[in-house]
This record gives sequence, structure tokens and C-alpha cells, in this order.
Amino acid sequence: MPIITYSPAYTIVPTYECFNRCSYCNFRVDPGADKWMTLDRATQILADLQDKDVCEILILSGEVHPRSSRRQAWIERIYDLGNLALEMGFLPHTNAGPLSFREMEKLAQVNVSMGLMLEALDPALLAGVHRHAPSKLPQIRLEQLDWAGKLQIPFTTGLLLGIGESAIDWESSLQAIADIHDRWGHIQEVILQPYSPGSQESFSGMGFDIQKLPVVISLARQILPTNVAIQIPPNLIPNPDLLLTCLNAGARDLGGIVPKDEVNPDYHHLQLSELTSLLANAGWELRPRLPVYPDRVHDLSDRLQAYVRTSKACLV
Repeated sequence: MPIITYSPAYTIVPTYECFNRCSYCNFRVDPGADKWMTLDRATQILADLQDKDVCEILILSGEVHPRSSRRQAWIERIYDLGNLALEMGFLPHTNAGPLSFREMEKLAQVNVSMGLMLEALDPALLAGVHRHAPSKLPQIRLEQLDWAGKLQIPFTTGLLLGIGESAIDWESSLQAIADIHDRWGHIQEVILQPYSPGSQESFSGMGFDIQKLPVVISLARQILPTNVAIQIPPNLIPNPDLLLTCLNAGARDLGGIVPKDEVNPDYHHLQLSELTSLLANAGWELRPRLPVYPDRVHDLSDRLQAYVRTSKACLV
């Protein structure tokens, strides 16, 4: 029976504040308008998850400006949250936007994997949805993928579909990811995320034509190396038949199945039992995975490898 994977996950948000103002964002608040997650609060949350089938702690943060006087404290908070998650038996995966090389190197000490969406390379977006988003410069994000390779960090990236990019950009963006992976071999998965309108954004776009998603998946499967998984978010694919079509086109991972999708809070996941039944009826087996793929564990430090070996037995 073919296998589809997912990560049993929970999302912790150090802060929703972000200096970028992407017009499609349903996550951010203005800098200074949000209290940061404290370690005491995180400890309470993680303690409540101890008897749940959760392996991954996704540390998903808004971005503090690189020149902000609070930048170092922000990095330290994310580091401490990752370390706390490890000590409490979970495996952290951090996505906190572009980092300096030293920041990435530091956070890699307490994360079994990390991530950053490439989104798109189309420069026209800098005059559109990314007009007020300095960290969405394509060269900055490509540099991040390359630095992650130099540091041998198991990494997730992906495309955001339907924000004004051209179909030609899908191919060039996927090829850029493939080229970087060919250089370093560190990219575990590529997310193909359809833009789905939310209640908090200012973008007036209609959303991605979800019927085109199998076409993009097929294109990605042609361009990406076979050891790079294609991930799709099932809560953004409302039609069960279309979800199965996407799997037949080459998608093999459903990402983190979480209580709340912080990036798309208006779109809720199916219950895991419903998703399992849907796939089983179509001849697929839904199986949990860790946030670090088996063939990338050797890239981790001895300390992180030890945490992987002794992490919660959530894969049974």
C-alpha cells in the first residue's frame, strides 16, 4: 500500500509581530503590538502535550527587523524555546524568516530541521504583494537556502501559488530549489501551498485556482530530485477527490497536522481519523513521521541525534 506521510505537530508562536507587510498575510501584527511567548507559558503548553501524539514543535515566528535593538533577544527567545522543546521530549522545527548566517548556525543547535518558503522568484511581486516586505527579496531567500546547505540543516522550502506570479515562475522557482539541493543535498521537502483568501488580509486576489494544483505537482515532480518530497496542505484542498488527484500526481506528504493552522487560521484540518479513512479507502496508508527525515539524521549534531533516538514514540 503506497505511503503518505504527515507530521504530528503543534505550533508555538514566539511573536506575531512582523516588520513585513505582505498584503496576503493573515498572521502578522504590527511591531510592538504583541507580547512575546514566555518560557513559562511554553512550558505549560508543552507539559499539556506530553500525553498527546505530538512529535514536532513548529516554532513559527513573525520577523523582528534585523536592525532592531530587540533582534538579539528575539533570537535568544527562539533558541530557548527550541532547547526547552528538546528537553521536554519534542523535536523542534523553526521557521522565523530570513536569518543571518550566525543566527541560522545558532538556531541549528536546537532544531532537527528548519524552513523558509521561497514563495516565488518573480520580481514583479516586489511591486505587488511584496511591496512592503523587504525580506521577501528573492536573492535573500535563495541565499538562505544556500546557507542552510552549507550548515547541513535539514530544510523545508516551498512555493506560494496564486499571489501574482506567472506559471513560468513555477518552473524557474522549482529549478532554483533543485539546483541548490543538487549542491548540498539538504532539502527534505518542498511545499506547494495554494494561496487561500483569509479574513485578516488586505490582498484583493481571488486565490489560487485549486484545480491547477495537480499540474504544479506534476511539474515539481519532474524538476525536483526524487529524494525531495512534495508536500501539500490538506486543509487548503477542500475537495477530497482533488486531494487524491494531487497524491496521484506525485505529492507524498501532508505536512504538520496541527490544531490550528496559524498561517491560514480560517482553514481547519480534517480530524486525523477522517483523513486516515479517506486515504485508506483510496488505497493509501497515512503514516506519521518525524520533522527530520531518516536520510538526514546523520547531518545533525551528536546531541540532536540523541534526542531523535529518545524522542516520543509517536511513529507507531
